[in-house]
Amino acid sequence: MNETAHALSTSRTLWELVARRAALTPDRPVLLQDDRRLTFGELCERAERVAAGLYDRGVRPGTVVAWQLPTRIETALLSFALARLGAVQTPIIPFYRDREVGFALRESKAEFFAVPGTWRGHDHTAMARRLGARGIFEVYGADGLPDGDPAVLPPPPAEGTSVRWIYWTSGTTSDPKGVLHTDRSLIAGGSCLAHALRLSAHDVGSIAFPYAHIGGPDYTVMLLLYGFPAVMFEHFALPDALEGYRRHGVTVAGGSTAFYAMFLAEQRKRPGAPVVPTLRLLAGGGAPKPPEMYHSVVREMGVQLTHGYGMTEVPMITMGSPDDSAEHLATTEGRPPDGMEIRIVDGEVRLRGEAVCQGYLNPDQTAEAFDEEGFFITGDLGRLTGSGHLVLTGRLKDVIIRKGENISAKEIEDLLHKHPAVQDVAVIGLPDAERGERVCAVIEQPPGAEQLTLSAVGSYLRGEGLSVHKLPEQLEVVDALPRNETLRKVLKYKLRERYSGTVK
Repeated sequence: MNETAHALSTSRTLWELVARRAALTPDRPVLLQDDRRLTFGELCERAERVAAGLYDRGVRPGTVVAWQLPTRIETALLSFALARLGAVQTPIIPFYRDREVGFALRESKAEFFAVPGTWRGHDHTAMARRLGARGIFEVYGADGLPDGDPAVLPPPPAEGTSVRWIYWTSGTTSDPKGVLHTDRSLIAGGSCLAHALRLSAHDVGSIAFPYAHIGGPDYTVMLLLYGFPAVMFEHFALPDALEGYRRHGVTVAGGSTAFYAMFLAEQRKRPGAPVVPTLRLLAGGGAPKPPEMYHSVVREMGVQLTHGYGMTEVPMITMGSPDDSAEHLATTEGRPPDGMEIRIVDGEVRLRGEAVCQGYLNPDQTAEAFDEEGFFITGDLGRLTGSGHLVLTGRLKDVIIRKGENISAKEIEDLLHKHPAVQDVAVIGLPDAERGERVCAVIEQPPGAEQLTLSAVGSYLRGEGLSVHKLPEQLEVVDALPRNETLRKVLKYKLRERYSGTVK
């Protein structure tokens, strides 16, 4: 991290970070979207006006404000306006519907709720009224933002250790958890990302995931530390989004393993012609990547790939760096920054550091999430190498116990990802009266591939050296694996629900 970025990373609050960057480089762009451009100076100035408009409506320091907005410049302005006020904001992924949104509004006790009106065919305002939300207001564009005179504003927050953010874990078979963050925990997470990627003021990034995701502030902190812009995509789909990447000269793209796969698929349509000529780095996190994904990106796209490890509770834990070895970039999740302690207890990853959340809205959940020494219990399995790199070996709940033997789903997935007829794969354990659990591989194949059979998969895995007792006993070939709408992570619980009653 350069000296300027290091100095900025000591900012006590997000608003202090915005103001310091605006004073340094007021005319440099920070956010680009379609034909629009917002500079660091304009971000600071306009966010203060929005904060004044919110203050006129009754928003005060500590007021809980929920917002469910797409990835737009206006969303960032509203979020930083709330940071200027010292309000408590609770971002909600825009794809969530009545159950998740209603739960978040009730649990957070939100006094205001910002919505985009009708977005992608869904009437968010009607849903908000149906749920009995308080203080509903629409943010549908620049004209929809509150506006006022900054002279009415109280001083900005003086410290960044109070809880001012409530993020929501993805609800699966149970209700989501409200994750409590501070300005300082978000700055620490973004600093980790910035430090690892070795970016400069000459780079152009991209935000192609929901800004309401924990990755929103993570990425924006990096922009503020290094003074470079990012292109915002309200809806990410390839090849449609490629025009935006090319027009703005994006140098750093990514989001998650699924994003890498989508870029690779586009590259394979025209081998040898760079899919985005200016692109030099793919970076992301969200879910472990198969080693073969790294090699394919470097070989076929001619760009570097660095991958990291984070979660809603700890936005950035480790990150690969462009100066890591190819072996480390392919097989690990990178190293932690200074200040992030990683401890492996009985194979499970535990964490302590400034980027770790303060806990959950529910005190009982907080008590269960931390051990007696204050380490956060992740539920992920892994090990540390001699060089300090973290290798994730799976989720505790993804360990398949077959006839008393522990089997790693990730080990099988990594091997199958190398098969040319496999585009993506999820390996799950299914209830089995005789074996306890049986191994089931659910495979998504690339267009035109010959359909795989269970015997062919077994032969391939044996050839790769997989032990016989780990071989899949059930194969399902699907058109598309079920994924969430944020970082496109595969939803294994849906596969378990779908196939638990099947035996092949």
